Amino acid sequence: MRRIMRAVVMHEPGNVTVEEMLMPIILEPTDAIIKLAATCICGSDLWSYRGSEPVHEQRMGHEYVGTVVEVGEAVTTVEPGDFVVGSFCISCGECATCRSGYPSRCTTAATQGDAFVGMRAGGTQAEYARIALADGTLVKTPAPPTPEQLPSLLAASDVLGTGWFAADEAGAAPGKTVVVVGDGAVGLGAIIGAKQLGASRIIAMSRHADRQALARQFGATDIVEERGEEGIARIKELTDGLGADGVVEAVGNEASFDQALGCVRPGGHLSFVGVPHGVSLDMGRMFGAEVHMFGGPAAVRKYLPTMIDLIYRGEINPGAVFDLVLPLEQAAEGYAAMDERRATKVMLTV
Repeated sequence: MRRIMRAVVMHEPGNVTVEEMLMPIILEPTDAIIKLAATCICGSDLWSYRGSEPVHEQRMGHEYVGTVVEVGEAVTTVEPGDFVVGSFCISCGECATCRSGYPSRCTTAATQGDAFVGMRAGGTQAEYARIALADGTLVKTPAPPTPEQLPSLLAASDVLGTGWFAADEAGAAPGKTVVVVGDGAVGLGAIIGAKQLGASRIIAMSRHADRQALARQFGATDIVEERGEEGIARIKELTDGLGADGVVEAVGNEASFDQALGCVRPGGHLSFVGVPHGVSLDMGRMFGAEVHMFGGPAAVRKYLPTMIDLIYRGEINPGAVFDLVLPLEQAAEGYAAMDERRATKVMLTV
């Protein structure tokens, strides 16, 4: 008889509960079952919570860390007892797309569902989760984490990895100036990524004192509070009238995208990783801007080994983005706190 576990379900916008349901089982020889140590609420979950995306009786969560308890017969890189961090996108690690550096668009994973939804690890706001394509998705840590390391490893599963990916695609490198539009967990992760990639100047666009403090802690050299045209003008003022070499857009609405595009210099790089809602492109403006653009689900798996190593060496502390920690049973309060901006990022302990 299958055992029962607890998991978070969103029944409709604003209606989140924790319910009992059957534990997952191995369905494919490439699967692994993990017992979660912690999970969290993503900013992208709020689109459904606010009614901007359709939702009905949906298992929630795609960020996770935990201990492997069972593996399929084809899994070779992890085994029961291993502590693992997984990318929010599942990937085989072997197809041409994975080998080209974009495991977030894994060809094998795409056959398991519809586009992005099919490629995400799902239902990880729970006690246990089934992770498909375990060999290409999970990374074993060098040792069981300390309580202090656990939040940072959880951040690596999505928000740090997404921010790092965004900074990389924005061309962060020695001698470069990078602007980050959005001071949520992904934007703060982009600041860490930009610093680790060697960017000489990192400008965080933020109006919140607590997030500004974290941005500086993570490596921001400048803070710009202005928004819209005033914000663009301030960035131009700080960059000799040209704009930044690279800009990260980490929100996903039209205002943030317009601001990001206005801040990048001709020939510069704009990466957008905020899940877009209500954004339309003015192709005439795009043609005239003459910038390199890249966006989409982050290739987190590519960066996980590096991020895990830096966390274990104590060189980065991305777990500081979690300013509210709650038990899984209080997931509804976590969603409300993030929706009402009482929390930047909520960690749920399991």
